Amino acid sequence: MKFMNKLEDKLMPLASALGSNKYLVSVRDGFLVTMPLLIIGSFFMLINYFPIQPWIDLLSETTIAGISISALLSTATTATFSLFAIFAVMGIAYHFSRHMEITPIHGAAVALVSWFMLMPMYTLYLPEGAAEAVRVSSIPFDWVGTKGIFIGIVCAFSSIHLYKFIVNKGWVIKMPEGVPPTVGRSFASLIPAAFVMVVFVLINLLFRFTPWENAFDFVFRFLQLPLQNVSNSMGAMVLIYLFAHILWFFGIHGTNITDTVFRPILIALSGENLEALQSGLKMPNIINQQFQDLFATYGGGGSTLSLLIAALLFCKSKRLKDLSKLSIFPGIFGINEPVIFGLPIVLNVTLLLPFIFVPMINIIITYIVMAIGLVPICNGVIMPWTTPPIISGFLSSGWRGAVFQFIMVTLGVFLYLPFVRSLDKQYLKEESETINKGNEEDLGALSFDDI
Repeated sequence: MKFMNKLEDKLMPLASALGSNKYLVSVRDGFLVTMPLLIIGSFFMLINYFPIQPWIDLLSETTIAGISISALLSTATTATFSLFAIFAVMGIAYHFSRHMEITPIHGAAVALVSWFMLMPMYTLYLPEGAAEAVRVSSIPFDWVGTKGIFIGIVCAFSSIHLYKFIVNKGWVIKMPEGVPPTVGRSFASLIPAAFVMVVFVLINLLFRFTPWENAFDFVFRFLQLPLQNVSNSMGAMVLIYLFAHILWFFGIHGTNITDTVFRPILIALSGENLEALQSGLKMPNIINQQFQDLFATYGGGGSTLSLLIAALLFCKSKRLKDLSKLSIFPGIFGINEPVIFGLPIVLNVTLLLPFIFVPMINIIITYIVMAIGLVPICNGVIMPWTTPPIISGFLSSGWRGAVFQFIMVTLGVFLYLPFVRSLDKQYLKEESETINKGNEEDLGALSFDDI
């Protein structure tokens, strides 16, 4: 118990610091802006590439007004996934502006402009029969999609800091009283926005003297690509989930904390899989957002859907039976706060081992079966985290994904079972003692008939 107290004393300040960090919170909240769009785009992608080949062929061969249904549906995916970084940069800058106490919409606009100013505004095109590719002036889809997200985060934070620096100096145009507030705020942003743009023009110029020619290539090669390569491993995900579930054990929402750092990388990895799917190529990344959301845990943190099934099937205590009946339906959809705090799992040493290690086992086995080809790698289609197991497995990895999820949930039931039975015996004993104590109190109670 002393060890648990010491561990809690060490972890609580760290978790609190991470959970209140304005940079991490801004990234987390900024990505939440993109999630509805990505989910909607994923549904269009899902319809387009539903894992039945005759259906895929039908959509690609049927045309309306000279365009195939498949190409028509792809426009929704392009408008969401391929432009993902634009929405993310705006969302992150908007929320970071609020933390920095400047007008959020102006901060978001300045960050977006700064990001575009560093972007190489061309796409390489190889004409038929030509030996060399030519540069065509354009906004490249590569950089406004997941590939450009890391430099977008850097631009959002740095541009807002520069903007705030000028505001703090008082170098703003102040309009007289009576001018509408919207007009006043627009003029107040003129000098700070101009200063930020001048700085980013100079940064763009400096990068032209380097071997990379632009900031986007530099950040991608030296920051994003190494992080993706490190994170695209079973070991990295196991360690992150270990940390998250230790925090959960102490009542802290661990995945909220780890996702602020880890989810941008996972989304980028999913984007690469989606591009491969659209191009008919082999999907490169086993670890991605769908792997985390759909195969690491079932029923929420700790993979507690297995715990609830074990309790329903094998437990006799009223407390466990009633709680599992109430929690099983939300648990199917990944909502497990009722069992986390109602059983509880928080600070419940009896359930500590399975709560932490069942997700680890899920990750390791899933990675292995996908690596050897028994189950297809997730296709990059982002779906709500509330999508139930088996359905989510089918939509992301076909029928083999659905069968595999059923097997893993069942395995989780047997892994949880010895610990759940131990807890059941403890609760049965407590219930029995409570009943006996109540009977004794009833026997010794004063009745009006005794008067």
